[in-house]
This record gives sequence, C-alpha cells and structure tokens, in this order.
Amino acid sequence: MKKIKVKIKRISSIPLPKYQTPDASGLDLYSAEDKVIKKKSFATIRTGIAIEIPKGYEAQVRPRSGLAKNYGIGVLNSPGTIDADYRGEIMVILFNFSNKNFKIKKGERIAQLVFSPIVKVKWVEVKELKKSKRNEGGFGHTGR
Repeated sequence: MKKIKVKIKRISSIPLPKYQTPDASGLDLYSAEDKVIKKKSFATIRTGIAIEIPKGYEAQVRPRSGLAKNYGIGVLNSPGTIDADYRGEIMVILFNFSNKNFKIKKGERIAQLVFSPIVKVKWVEVKELKKSKRNEGGFGHTGR
C-alpha cells in the first residue's frame, strides 16, 4: 500500500479526516457547521479544511453508505473530484432523497475522501475502432 503526504489546513475546529478502520480506503470528512437539508433537496456543507494534493493525484468525495442506507443522504455529484491545484475549503454537496428534513450537526461525519493517482490520455484520432464482442451494446444490453 502506497502512502502519500498531503498538506492540510484547518479552517474550523473540527476533527481532521481519518480512516475508521485499518483497511478503509476513504477518510471520513466532518461537517464544519450545523445545517438542515430539506426533504428532496440539496445543500452545500463546509468541511472546515483545505488540502494541497500532490501533483499526479486527485481526491474524490464519496457518500457514506450508512447515511445513504439509513437516511437517504447522498453526495449529489458523486464522486466529486478535487484537483491537485485546488486550494479552497472542501465543500460537500449532499442530497436528501428522503421525505423528511435531515439535520447535520457540526463535527458529524458526512462523506468520505479517497485519493487516486491520475492517468492522462493523449488522443489518437482514427477513422474506425477495433470491433469487440460487445461492440455498441450499451444500457441494459446484457439484460436485467
């Protein structure tokens, strides 16, 4: 398992993101504010931190499965991408899929942060693509 160093700046007095178990891939992000997400609506939640991601990496903001399963709360632009050159406060856009308003308290875990290496592509334009067994089969082509 590769480890990278990431600089972090606290903007608010909340816990730093942390892994909840030794084999977890995502660090839990905490809310830096109290907020209510109205039913069937979304809100942007401050995390109280800014980070300096090393060149060649990105951070992805992903939902917490417990919030999704138990309360219908998800990350609206999942996964949200944080590029290596962004230095502002990390914000999480949460969506409330449920029929009840959902209260978030300062210091509550709201999402996960996963770091991934970046692969850049160089386009090679061609007139035809090599055929495959699937070829143009898309949405639902293998059945339910």
